[in-house]
Amino acid sequence: MASVIVAGVGSYAPTKILTNEDLAKLVDTSDEWIVSRSGIKERHIAADDEATSDMAIKSAQAALLDAGIKAEEIDLLIVATCTPDYLLPSTACVVQHQLGVLPHATCFDISAACSGFLYALEIAYGQLLTGRYKCALIIGSEKLSSIIDWSDRTTCVLFGDGAGAAVLKKVDQPGIGIIGSDLGADGAMRELLYMPAGGSRCPTSPQTIANKDHFLRMKGKEVFKHAVRVMEKVAREMVEQHHLTLDQINLVIPHQANIRIIEALAGNLGLPLERFYINLDRYGNTSAATIPIALDEARRAGKIKPGDYTLLVAFGAGLTYGSTLIRW
Repeated sequence: MASVIVAGVGSYAPTKILTNEDLAKLVDTSDEWIVSRSGIKERHIAADDEATSDMAIKSAQAALLDAGIKAEEIDLLIVATCTPDYLLPSTACVVQHQLGVLPHATCFDISAACSGFLYALEIAYGQLLTGRYKCALIIGSEKLSSIIDWSDRTTCVLFGDGAGAAVLKKVDQPGIGIIGSDLGADGAMRELLYMPAGGSRCPTSPQTIANKDHFLRMKGKEVFKHAVRVMEKVAREMVEQHHLTLDQINLVIPHQANIRIIEALAGNLGLPLERFYINLDRYGNTSAATIPIALDEARRAGKIKPGDYTLLVAFGAGLTYGSTLIRW
């Protein structure tokens, strides 16, 4: 049987770094307050003229280089983002043109917020197995600084900008690569984390701008509770479906939203925190980009070796959630 492998990964973070001390000059907060509640020390912020597609392209170039693949070989391009360059066309089409992916390629965006990269992995995995496509490029890229209210200390301290990418290929070698995915969503919780205006339900108007309805809004306590529950659920289900135990998972790469969420997940799963890759102290929450950025760093740091099992697990606005199991 054929398998789909991660042939290469890459990531990019803007050069500007916003520290907790910098934020303390903007809102009533402190480094101690932010770290104790989130674990975040700093985050990267894109330049005014740096769009989601710009960051996506840089992470994609790194992933293509890592995979030894040329852009012309990509025939499926998916960008996971909740901060697209435009409502239309898709950011994937912008990336296609700028990156040099040929016009015959299928290109589209998906909106699953922080779970977006795992959703993109599942879509690309399935399409590659059909034989319809030969080489896929998936990207999680976000400019969350563009939808943050910088006067709201409950949200502005949590988020950052960045991008991560992966190249996927089908190989005739069973038992490696993407072993499986377990995705889900619960639309009843959509207002726990959302942006009220800008879509067809509430189009842009002077009133929506005055009300700051184009900024992200979040009910933090409720998100925390549901995030831990659904991530534990899909993590356990993924391991059990493939007749493994949690002890056989060499590395867990969780969505990087809050250190308390990760600590609670580790405790509920009975795994030491050392088995979780954590970099949110340096990036904050970059939504769909968190997992591919962490995956790239973990590989470059030598934390992923041939034969290892890596479990990716995420939750996001929607409320979306999911897990993906990879064997290297």
